[in-house]
Amino acid sequence: MPVELPDPAAMAAVADAYGLKLSAADVASFSPMVHGLLSSWDVVEDLYARSAPVAPQRQWTRPEPADNPHNAWYVTTDITEGGEGPLAGRTVAVKDNTMVAGVPMMNGSTTMEGFVPTRDATIVSRMLAAGATIAGKAVCEDLCFSGGSHTARTGPVRNPWDETRSAGGSSCGSAALVAGGHVDVATGGDQGGSIRMPASFSGIVGHKPTHGLVPYTGAFPIEQTIDHVGPMTRTVADAALVLSVIAGPDGQDPRQPRDLAPEDYLAAIGQGADGLRVGVVGEGFGHPNSEPEVDDAVRAAVDVLRGAGLSAEDVSIPWHLHGARIWDVIATEGAAAQMVDGNGYGMNWDGLYDPEVIEYYGNQWRQDGSQFSQTVQLVLLTAGSVSRRYRGKHYAMARDLVGQLRAGYDEALSRYDVLVMPTTPIRASVIPAPDAPREEVIVRALEMIANTAPLDVSGHPACNVPAGVVGGLPTGMMIIGKRYDDATVLRVAQTFEQAVGGFPVPQATAVGSSA
Repeated sequence: MPVELPDPAAMAAVADAYGLKLSAADVASFSPMVHGLLSSWDVVEDLYARSAPVAPQRQWTRPEPADNPHNAWYVTTDITEGGEGPLAGRTVAVKDNTMVAGVPMMNGSTTMEGFVPTRDATIVSRMLAAGATIAGKAVCEDLCFSGGSHTARTGPVRNPWDETRSAGGSSCGSAALVAGGHVDVATGGDQGGSIRMPASFSGIVGHKPTHGLVPYTGAFPIEQTIDHVGPMTRTVADAALVLSVIAGPDGQDPRQPRDLAPEDYLAAIGQGADGLRVGVVGEGFGHPNSEPEVDDAVRAAVDVLRGAGLSAEDVSIPWHLHGARIWDVIATEGAAAQMVDGNGYGMNWDGLYDPEVIEYYGNQWRQDGSQFSQTVQLVLLTAGSVSRRYRGKHYAMARDLVGQLRAGYDEALSRYDVLVMPTTPIRASVIPAPDAPREEVIVRALEMIANTAPLDVSGHPACNVPAGVVGGLPTGMMIIGKRYDDATVLRVAQTFEQAVGGFPVPQATAVGSSA
């Protein structure tokens, strides 16, 4: 469709927005030049259409409440390529911020409702090629900007351990479906902890890979410097298996180094972890909202590692306490610029774009900004206020501080093989009521990010393992490693799982139940 040519009034409005101070005669003079230049837009659209992907015909279903355990499915499917491979026979729930061609993707938000992708995300293509069956799209939080499980426009996702409580977010549906035994494995996305926090709340394994290890291509972006995708599973072995399938360069994601060389992570965990050194990060404990029971459970988990042949001692990383503040600035200003103003993708990077997402979502949110969740509205009000006054100065400062934050972890990791701390300082909190005040909705969405968010900024791999059940609810221990040394993180996680005899499953929800 040809680009709509601006009339003089439209062009004058643009000139006014930029403060160009053009007269009517100036606008009239520029008009034929602008119209002539815009012919290139028509050529580009025609060229793109010749090779644009076409969505395959795939069957999907919006499940009825009785068939939707924990309200965790957005749609269900049964997609397989029928081949053999390491994931043959395994069912996968794909977080609904990630494209499965021909299947609706809502990303938890009315601003994306009705959109159907035309291509598979790289991780989806890789899992299908490895023999997996895509069982459906798992509900995620509204535009993935919440660590709770209560902002998705399809309703709250409920924790299989206690359905009055949060499953964590934003990969809430993925966590609930894995914890409840409804799928073998799931995928999650992580910009502030959204793989690890729901894994902690729901009692499963959640591995945030090193930034760039797994291509983000085909997942809805929030902020490219903190975007991650990774596996969510019942066991460490399954996490290592899925990571082995989805890791590695795809040539389309500039988040990935050109010399990236992933490992066979499943083979790596067979090496064990005897003799490895563990640094217990003091700054990860005792936050203002930390539950003593959680801190105690993680300390007890460290003792288990000692008993399994690892050494462990306390270490201080003062910069860890600055990490969440740095994340606040990057995730707020960066997300406003890229996820909202830039319609998810922004510009100026050498990667694969999705023009259909950009147009659909960009038009949808501009029709009614009130569609945004309370957390996204907080982001926009904050970012809009500082950006208009300071023009991104603080975002630039925060990005320049990332090197010092990263160095704090790197220095400790020069003395220890892994670092550990509580994944979340609290256990799963109660889901807010539908009429809960804004203050409660936002607190419940962000109260658990203190330890996870800094690792999205630094890019280090970090894995949640269930540390133990306290008061009927899971707790989580986060294991952190050197960048691109995901194998060692998973080796320690596997050793812990074996030492405790496997991770517990929720008793309130039987495997296969639709409760």
